[in-house]
Amino acid sequence: MISGHSSVSGESRRRIRFPIWHLGASNNFCLVAALPPRGTIRECRFSRQTVFARTEIWLAWRKAMVLVADVYRHTQTFPKSELYGLTAQLRRAAVSVPSNIAEGQGRASTGEFKQFLGHARGSLLELETQLQIAKGLEYLSSEACAILLEECSEVGRILNGLLASLPRTGR
Repeated sequence: MISGHSSVSGESRRRIRFPIWHLGASNNFCLVAALPPRGTIRECRFSRQTVFARTEIWLAWRKAMVLVADVYRHTQTFPKSELYGLTAQLRRAAVSVPSNIAEGQGRASTGEFKQFLGHARGSLLELETQLQIAKGLEYLSSEACAILLEECSEVGRILNGLLASLPRTGR
């Protein structure tokens, strides 16, 4: 653990401790990512800052976190009979996307990181399929489904760009 300073949204500077997540041994650049402001509905709230090695990784993670919050919000109205079915599947797939991005970021090699980004992309495609199922069963309106699918597409574009930017082999 190392110590850092926080200067999020006008707060006085204070000493905090946070883990360093890195892309690999050859990458020594780290970016302290500002977290979403407290009190906004579409943003997730966290108690401390997160460190990511590249801006694109933080952006993919942050947008995936917003997607998780939106999926949870929209699945609240699903029938109780789907609580352990489609509702749980949608939520698990959504949670898996930022979780895999974060876990891959903490791995030692670029190859492992790419593998976890692939898992995140797979979970994203699973989520898109389940959203279409929910729309077909009329648990989700066409408008809500379109919004969630657009969010999925945006996260997918960022993940694809990030995967393409990583070296093909090596650590």
